Amino acid sequence: MSLLPLGRSLPAAAVVVADTALFVAARHGSPLPWAAVAYALAVAGVVVLGERAPAAAFTAALLLAALTGGSYVLLLWAAYGAGSRAPMGRDTAQVAGAVLGWLAVRLLAWPADAPAVPQLASIFVVFVALPLLVGRYLAQHRRLVAELGRRNRRLRRERELLAERERLRIRLRIARDMHDSLGHRLSLVSVQAAALEVAELPSAQREAVRQLAGTARGAMDELHELVGALRGTDETAARAPGAEAIDEVVAEFRAAGVPVTLRRGGGKPRPLPPAAGEAVYRVVEEGLTNAAKHAPGRPVTVSVTWEPDALLITVVNPVAGGEVELGEAAGGGHGLRGLDERMRQVGGFVDHRLSDGGFRLVAMVPTAPDTADTDSAADTKTVSDRDLDGDEGVAGVGGLRTVALGFATAAVMFVVLPVGMLLGVG
Repeated sequence: MSLLPLGRSLPAAAVVVADTALFVAARHGSPLPWAAVAYALAVAGVVVLGERAPAAAFTAALLLAALTGGSYVLLLWAAYGAGSRAPMGRDTAQVAGAVLGWLAVRLLAWPADAPAVPQLASIFVVFVALPLLVGRYLAQHRRLVAELGRRNRRLRRERELLAERERLRIRLRIARDMHDSLGHRLSLVSVQAAALEVAELPSAQREAVRQLAGTARGAMDELHELVGALRGTDETAARAPGAEAIDEVVAEFRAAGVPVTLRRGGGKPRPLPPAAGEAVYRVVEEGLTNAAKHAPGRPVTVSVTWEPDALLITVVNPVAGGEVELGEAAGGGHGLRGLDERMRQVGGFVDHRLSDGGFRLVAMVPTAPDTADTDSAADTKTVSDRDLDGDEGVAGVGGLRTVALGFATAAVMFVVLPVGMLLGVG
């Protein structure tokens, strides 16, 4: 039995033992020992042959049954194997020919015994026809389930390609509109700032113009990088600022006249994924921009704290006017909403509120690897995805159908076989 797969070795051994026991019992325990051993070896050979050539094994089982007048357990095994594993075509013709030959031999063996015909018919139905049909049905069901699974996977791939194509089209349209509208306006600002740089101005104003021109050029560079990222250019996406650029953005706002204090705490800084690092940078940038816009001239404190499993960013600035200015800061644009979207994509969160007379912007991003990928994959799993994941559902229905078919087959066996025997005896 070592020639069989592990999951089929025990049932195959049971077939050999049961059929050999029936062979001995049918001869009232008096067959020669060598005959019982030879029969057991023949049954084992047919079982092993069934793993490689189910149709040939079924033919051999019918031949053995015709010679011995029994082998019913082996017939069940071989008939089911031929129905479930034998392919269509030549093997089907071989199975049909073997069945007809077996019926002819059995009928010729009892030419004058009319009552034996119903018994032979019941044996044929129970031990040959039913296992063949059940095996063929289950094999077709498995093929149908496999084909449905392949079609579902192909539909998912096609839908993902269509969704990616649509996302790319939208990104290209946004990139084109940004370049054509915002890019042209920033170009005009840069040209005008450059013209002011070379003009005769007092020293104080010259310094302010220089900072204005540098900011305009930086905005143009960032716009070009953003347009490149929307168009899918890898090198521009790789240059996106991260957590290490927080010092630079703080220095830029200090140079612009915003009193910013940067505080660092917690443990040793650790590298972040590019998306998480950019999200952290944008939190600081948005917080300082809102502070300069809604509380000009007031001090701003930026805190960067490395926790064991997260990075905390806090931007605090005092405000006058309380909730009115908070409403303006929170609702004047889409910056805070965009920060919330960025943070959710990387598995973090962002919160903003009035606290102790100041506006507090707090963000947290996890430092554990693959957190963002896990969360985003869970978020993108839609209801329609679950609808297409029908393999498990079909398999479950198929399992119930198989159990029902088994009960029906057993019922037929327990009805047909006794009836046939009673008719044969009668």
